Amino acid sequence: MAALRELLGRPLTSYHLVLGCSALLLALGLMMVLSASSIEALQRTGNPFYWFLKQVTSVAIGLPLMWVCSRLPQRFFRLAGYPLMGLSILGLLMVIFLGQELLGAQRWIVIGPFSVQPSEPAKLALVLWGADLLATRARAGRIEWRQLLIPLMPGVALLAVLVMLGRDLGTTLVLMMIFLALLWVVGAPVRLFGGILGLLALATATMIIAEPYRLRRLTGFLNPWETAQHEGFQSVQGLMAIGSGGWFGIGLGASRQKWNYLPHAESDFIFSIIGEELGLLGTLVVVALFGLLGYAGLRIAMRTRDPFVRLASAAATAWIAGQAVVNIGAVIGAFPVTGIPLPLVSYGGSALLPTLAALGMLLSFAKREPGAAEALAARGPGPVARALSWLGLNARAWRRPASPREAVRRTARPRTARVGTTRERPREHSRERPREHPRESRE
Repeated sequence: MAALRELLGRPLTSYHLVLGCSALLLALGLMMVLSASSIEALQRTGNPFYWFLKQVTSVAIGLPLMWVCSRLPQRFFRLAGYPLMGLSILGLLMVIFLGQELLGAQRWIVIGPFSVQPSEPAKLALVLWGADLLATRARAGRIEWRQLLIPLMPGVALLAVLVMLGRDLGTTLVLMMIFLALLWVVGAPVRLFGGILGLLALATATMIIAEPYRLRRLTGFLNPWETAQHEGFQSVQGLMAIGSGGWFGIGLGASRQKWNYLPHAESDFIFSIIGEELGLLGTLVVVALFGLLGYAGLRIAMRTRDPFVRLASAAATAWIAGQAVVNIGAVIGAFPVTGIPLPLVSYGGSALLPTLAALGMLLSFAKREPGAAEALAARGPGPVARALSWLGLNARAWRRPASPREAVRRTARPRTARVGTTRERPREHSRERPREHPRESRE
């Protein structure tokens, strides 16, 4: 226990946990997307690597984005929330009027061979905008509960309504998680949480009753085996996949449920394929990685005194960890099927890029924890800097060579300092002999 306490007490623990868990989940996701999508991709496109290559492209874009975000200052994230919020609202409006309906929901804007889901960047926009809004008011003094809701609650309500018009209940629940996490961290009273949760329950019930397919999905969740050929088909197939995996799985790539038995095996139900091919051990590893990632995010929030960093870190952690809990809970039958992906693991570039940007933000905050800057400086240059140095692309190699005049000026003796109206020349450069003391000259 003492060794574990010492390990968790190191200044760069949060940084290493976020980086390591993200890398492992991302690598596992690429492997499982290839395994889960190969059969359907071969049948539809003739190329078993079709969706895998698209996911690799998203990762190739997202990793540099994560690296850039990890090196950005805090001020950038505070300023980026407002334009990103505006762009998200504009994108959601475009979905309503110009979006294409796929799989019974109008969530995507199709641009050539690519499809964009604006509700995914809206999660990051809400994290940054809400954190800056509440942090600014927290610095001004004591916050009344009415100031917590205006304009935060109207902004959240606008996003939620626009997302719900696209029939995306799962993303709406994630937005509510972010909203409640912001209120919890800023210190909202308990009665305010009770009122908000009551309103959310009423709104959710209204949305379920208003859409017949949501009511059928809820019925399939309550009795999946009785509706195994209709509403409960996906849930039953997912449970069969997990149950057939046993302790150690049937082997990577050997899944039987992905042969057109389990719908959306590469995205919403990829956790079922993990359970089938890697067994209970593989699912526990995924749960442990998300648990460590959530711990690291909360550790960053607790070890800072800056209100914005605390709010943004907690909200981003609630978003990623909460979405993972909802996805896994839907797969194992604990929650209704909502259609949201498993972060970093499921197929989909629209969800992957904002998630990697949020993780890069957490890395940036982790490097500013107490003692982290000194530990990074003592560690020396990172792998990227070492790779550039090995290739001869270090900072000195890019500098303009000095002209002969500049070289002479750099090697010349230092200029004398100006004190008052006279110049003092350093004694080691002076050619004059030091004056003798008057008494010594007389003697």
